[in-house]
Amino acid sequence: MKILSRTVGPFQENTYLVIDETAQRAVLVDPGDEPDRLVEMVEQSGATLDAIWLTHGHLDHVGGIAGVRRRWPVPVYLHPDDLPLYANASEQAEAYGVSIEQPELPDRELADGDQLAVGSLEFDVLHMPGHSPGHVVFRHGTTVLGGDLLFAGSIGRTDLPLADPAQMEESLAHFCELDDATVVHPGHGPRTTIGHERATNGFLTGAARIVRR
Repeated sequence: MKILSRTVGPFQENTYLVIDETAQRAVLVDPGDEPDRLVEMVEQSGATLDAIWLTHGHLDHVGGIAGVRRRWPVPVYLHPDDLPLYANASEQAEAYGVSIEQPELPDRELADGDQLAVGSLEFDVLHMPGHSPGHVVFRHGTTVLGGDLLFAGSIGRTDLPLADPAQMEESLAHFCELDDATVVHPGHGPRTTIGHERATNGFLTGAARIVRR
């Protein structure tokens, strides 16, 4: 497995290209903005793009979908609880003074316990709400595409519309039951590990409190 990334847009969101190098098949996770750069990343990889997987429906994770799908009309996967956010992404963007192209509605629904494949690689879908109601992460062994659940030294915001601090606490507790060696590729910032965050992240050690609206 190879994971390539590009940091895109005004929110500096991490978009990931997950590749099965043997089969040369790939998926894009959270194409947030700058679709031309994302198309270039896929083309340079030499892999065939099979799908777009979304950890959640916030504007900074979906703004590049329309542009990518003009090049490859691949299916988009999203947990249905995040559809209200996804369906109004361009309006959300305007509220922040930025512009994105509203993507078409997703093609497939994600649910906790689903298994998704890219080539011969299988990923488990884990529903981890809190930052948003339909937030999920994708896990293959000790590799996780974590969206905006856990960051290096921080966590996803819980003061946004439809966020739920209590759910976030529960999701983080479950997430941190994963092996300490688990590598987390987050939606923003550098990658980290579960073990490092359990030892140093104030939101997990109790030194910091989750923000409540």
